[in-house]
Amino acid sequence: MRDPTKMDVPEVRDFLGYLVTERDVSSGTQNLALNALNFLYRDVLGRDLKNLGDFLHSEQHRREPGVFSPEDVRKILEQLDGICHLMVCIMYGAGLRALECVSIRIKDLDFNRQLVVVRNGKGDEDRVTMLPETCVAPLRLQIEKARLIHRRDLAVPYAGTALPEGLLRKHPFASSQFAWQFLFPASRLLRENENRGLRRHHLDKSVIQRAVARAVRSSGIPNHGGCHTFRHSFATRLLEQGYDIRTVQQLLGHKDVRTTMIYTHVLLKKGGRSIRSPLDDL
Repeated sequence: MRDPTKMDVPEVRDFLGYLVTERDVSSGTQNLALNALNFLYRDVLGRDLKNLGDFLHSEQHRREPGVFSPEDVRKILEQLDGICHLMVCIMYGAGLRALECVSIRIKDLDFNRQLVVVRNGKGDEDRVTMLPETCVAPLRLQIEKARLIHRRDLAVPYAGTALPEGLLRKHPFASSQFAWQFLFPASRLLRENENRGLRRHHLDKSVIQRAVARAVRSSGIPNHGGCHTFRHSFATRLLEQGYDIRTVQQLLGHKDVRTTMIYTHVLLKKGGRSIRSPLDDL
């Protein structure tokens, strides 16, 4: 507990090394500590940490993603019903993150081409992915449920669904149109402030996260995982079925193919069960 103004580069360098040797932190944690110290000295104390020089860096280990087998997914789905069952089907069948799933709007579904548009995904990027044929019928039912909720909302002082500020200024009436409503609406209206009135947001992602956690425990499967594991399982399954890495990259919305390449390690770990030797085709 020394005064930071009485310490400088040597102490910072020693501390960063201590995080590696004594605390065994990851490279991300060490970088976070370095950024915090830079902020403290530069913006609070008015001193720059210059010439840190060489210090002991934490090795960056990329962890292989956990995946559910198709049988695991089947057992988990057996523990779910209603909206949560449908959302898990979409996450596994289309490779969506939990937030991307709950944020789907009615207009994002294209039943003719069996596509779903993912808006503002990670990195604020839009992408298009497949719409599982199995989900078409339950999705149509969910749309009708959302339509009933929307009709009830219009009967009260409804300010419309939540929209980005820029879009709301450009299309002020869009928030009340059914096409812009969320597919999985929240259970109640919220008042953002006195001037804007009541709005209905999408279902909070914690709802599906808690439901999946309970379902995984109840299913009795040996693997642990959560909502994001379905996305990993989606990518791994596509590669097992022979789809090329670039196609999987586009469906997942990865900017760099190296991010998608991690799933090839999962395939190699499974060995001959997932990769067929060319000798076996002779």
